[in-house]
Amino acid sequence: MFELILFPCLAGLTLALVGGPLGAFVIWQRMAYFGESIAHSALLGVALAILLNIPMNLSIVLICCAMAVLLSVVQKQLQLSLNTLLAILAHTSLATGLVIISLLPDFRLDINSFLFGDLLAVGQQDFLLVLLVATGVLIFLVSQWQALIALVANEELAFVEGRNTRLLQILLMLSMALLVAIGIKIVGVLLVVSLLVIPAATSRKWTRSPEAMALSASVLGVVAVMAGLALSWKVDTPAGPSIVALAGAIYFFSQLLLLTKRQRSQS
Repeated sequence: MFELILFPCLAGLTLALVGGPLGAFVIWQRMAYFGESIAHSALLGVALAILLNIPMNLSIVLICCAMAVLLSVVQKQLQLSLNTLLAILAHTSLATGLVIISLLPDFRLDINSFLFGDLLAVGQQDFLLVLLVATGVLIFLVSQWQALIALVANEELAFVEGRNTRLLQILLMLSMALLVAIGIKIVGVLLVVSLLVIPAATSRKWTRSPEAMALSASVLGVVAVMAGLALSWKVDTPAGPSIVALAGAIYFFSQLLLLTKRQRSQS
């Protein structure tokens, strides 16, 4: 039993720890829809991995990163709103992936495992990939923390101060794409962004500094992962949805506490 849940647990905790600070930037930069678009494009990576007979994790990471760069470049060239462009690319890549998979009659793919995750199937190699990518993203966030905070606070002022805001924005988008790509096996295409957004959104109104928000988001993510895994093991529910559902429950409970606190202060 210990060997069965060790790597899934470690992978989930690693994703939650790094997802805290990155999720804070997702909230501040309003990038949740961007993350959803990247996640949808992952199914195209799955289809290309099958078609070209290349490692699936590698294909998903490459497609997600390529989509992030494409979005960053194309947005400046086309006279379209970001939400419109995200919707077009997300649904086009998702549909293309499904079409390619449908043209492979000799290959059966469990789509549900990609849509909702299959955390308990995470093995040692999967965990090492999660650890490698998460470490790289964390190093970037820590080393560029002040520059990223300046970018979020006032992009024009950050540019005047000599910061390469364009490069920072692209690297932030790539970091999110990487974390989304490795998180798909844990919580699935449909839920991976939720694990980044919900803990950060929960901690936002309970903290007074960016650092406190990032740290508390990581803690809440870890709590959601541990509780979700325990629920999945005890009641035999899907691990990924269980984690996200409990993260959502924590969010709504925190909002209820805030509402109660506000009503008491007014009375």
